[in-house]
Amino acid sequence: MNINSYIEYSEEVSEARKTGKAIVALESTIISHGMPYPQNVITAREVEDIIRSKGAVPATIALLNGKIKIGLSHEELEYLGQATDVIKASRRDIPYILASKRDGATTVAATMICAELAEISVFVTGGIGGVHRNGEVTMDVSADLEELASTNVAVVCAGAKSILDIGLTMEYLETKGVPVLGFGTGSLPAFYTRSSPFSVNYKVDSPEETADILRAKWDLGLKGGVVIANPIPSENAMDENEMNRIINRALEEADDQGIAGKDATPFLLGKVKELTDGKSLTANIALVKNNARVGADIAVQYAKRTVAGTF
Repeated sequence: MNINSYIEYSEEVSEARKTGKAIVALESTIISHGMPYPQNVITAREVEDIIRSKGAVPATIALLNGKIKIGLSHEELEYLGQATDVIKASRRDIPYILASKRDGATTVAATMICAELAEISVFVTGGIGGVHRNGEVTMDVSADLEELASTNVAVVCAGAKSILDIGLTMEYLETKGVPVLGFGTGSLPAFYTRSSPFSVNYKVDSPEETADILRAKWDLGLKGGVVIANPIPSENAMDENEMNRIINRALEEADDQGIAGKDATPFLLGKVKELTDGKSLTANIALVKNNARVGADIAVQYAKRTVAGTF
């Protein structure tokens, strides 16, 4: 069976593909597992509108009724925002979900796979997964990192989630040859905070410069993705020391309850929201919207270079 028989494009995305307009991939786990209803659906629509306002087309991705949906309708967004039996889908889950016609919300890894199949080069998310704390003992490493090593999609994010071991995550990315670019920053942002004790590989200062790096990487056949780390806006950032204290407390509770694997991240993010009296959710929404602005600008510049065929 042809790969395209599994893929279904929205009318808006189909038109963009025909005309060569920039397209930005968006994940759906943030809708089904990352935020409560109705904030999840409201945020998803606002993020899509931000991308449109920048001259690009949003393509929220999900697995529905045996199809990889590239671009969701308003009804499909509403469904994902309220459904309770949607599978959190990573690489290993895609075949089962499609074959059984179950519903799946795509993680960073799964969204990258689907975006590459749909020839979409830029993907906007909140933060990437990585090596969990004590990962050197538990081997709890997000599939996002392996996908970044092998899939040709640039991921615009607010750095690695601060619940992770960011140092080990950076070491892993270095081993896999994944460039980590700081958009306007030399310090790796840590999701809720604008900085961390770790440096990015290279600072970039414009969408044009970033698009040139993407073109150079993939023109040379250097397989794998690129992390474009974009700090949360300063007015929405949280105090680094306070966040570290809260995260440590959340990690202790997860350990006490035996929560690990793919259940760890939703639990920890929920606990952080509880311990910050909801401030972390406000920060999460702000950083995703900010990433959408930057990601759309990069996608537009990359599309121009792809059409022109030159730097």
